[in-house]
Amino acid sequence: MFTSVSIILCTHRSERYEDFVEAIDSLNAQSCDNEKLEIVVVVDGNRELYDRILKSGIEEADKVEVKVILNEKNMGLSESRNKGIKEAKGDVIAFFDDDAVADEDWLKELGGMYMEYDAIAAGGRLMPKWITKKPKFLPEEYYWLVGATHKGFPEEVTEVRNTFGSNLSFKADVLKALGGFRSEMGVKGKGLLQGEETELCERMREKFGRGVVYNPDAIVYHKVFPERLKMRFLLRRAFWQGYSKRVMKELGYSISEEEEFVRDLVGSITGGLKAKSLVAFGQLILLLVFTSTVGLGYVVKALSSYFKFK
Repeated sequence: MFTSVSIILCTHRSERYEDFVEAIDSLNAQSCDNEKLEIVVVVDGNRELYDRILKSGIEEADKVEVKVILNEKNMGLSESRNKGIKEAKGDVIAFFDDDAVADEDWLKELGGMYMEYDAIAAGGRLMPKWITKKPKFLPEEYYWLVGATHKGFPEEVTEVRNTFGSNLSFKADVLKALGGFRSEMGVKGKGLLQGEETELCERMREKFGRGVVYNPDAIVYHKVFPERLKMRFLLRRAFWQGYSKRVMKELGYSISEEEEFVRDLVGSITGGLKAKSLVAFGQLILLLVFTSTVGLGYVVKALSSYFKFK
């Protein structure tokens, strides 16, 4: 198990307060020794939310040590996480979101990866927690659009490039040696540039020659709100994913895992041509639509870079 762990939880939107409370409660209920656990809450540019959290008495609770800090202005997810990293005192630093709920054995399962596999980074599975009815037509290959582990991810403990930021941890000295997240990556305000975890883990692989040990039994449930199932939201996410992967490419990183994923998708689409049910046919159509949209985002970024430097 860890000697000690710090969990960094960034929050920004006032309407997420109740979800934030549920997220904190799930961390307080972890089966590991609470004396080894610290939570660093970073409120990104929302004084009203910051004051509400402080008035709740969260820092005075005796279960887990909690520290709440405020960014006076909206700095974005990557910079907020970096601020949390500077405040963290644990030997391992984990990241969590304000719309997530941790399984009670989450940290115990992550800790096993550091003990049994001598991991320098460890992550786990993100399961969708449907706030409304589970959508029939959303293909599992594209669950990442709603922040969940998608079909095709490993089903056993193995080393991967990265996992999602709601279920990702690092040895503190490794994370600090890498300098944290790049500030230009990640969500900021209305910007939807993605890939901050991917970029960080690529740098880790370059510097240390190792990736993230993935444990599918280290489970976090990620809430899927109704607005995240609207087609406009899904298409925007798909577009910006493609755009972000081109940014990664231009930064000099490999996107071979994404290329392999696309090849697998082509196989799924080809196999789906024989779909006999309405649900299967609907999933096939969305596979085509989302894959095309990711490709469009990639091409748009490539063209903008070409004409910028021409």
